[in-house]
Amino acid sequence: MIDDPPITPERSSLMARVRPRDTKPEMIVRRVLHALGYRFRLQAKELPGRPDIVFRPRKKAIFVHGCFWHRHPGCRRTTSPKSRREFWEAKFSANQARDERVQEELKALGWSSLVIWECETRNSEALAESLKNFLN
Repeated sequence: MIDDPPITPERSSLMARVRPRDTKPEMIVRRVLHALGYRFRLQAKELPGRPDIVFRPRKKAIFVHGCFWHRHPGCRRTTSPKSRREFWEAKFSANQARDERVQEELKALGWSSLVIWECETRNSEALAESLKNFLN
């Protein structure tokens, strides 16, 4: 792993606002699922990657990924910081490798998974259609 420089109070404050759960995109997906009549569990710790939303009887898992952190291909939010490029490239590559590994592990366990990208949560109708197709 690449060494980080000392953490400044500004950086600490900024990173403290990055949450692993209950993010705005995740809350949007959860509201749409509830509106469609689906009930689910959150943050399944026993599954690889700890999916954001889980339907255990159906063996289906949903991940809500941020376009920046998980590198959504072709998305305008997939920008790269100008400073410390080497650090960020390694960070993003590790995130993508982990995401692929988690998907493979879930598949090996007999689970289906869906990735909802942050930018996809802006269109509720398309999101609802995508979720219905995945869950039926």
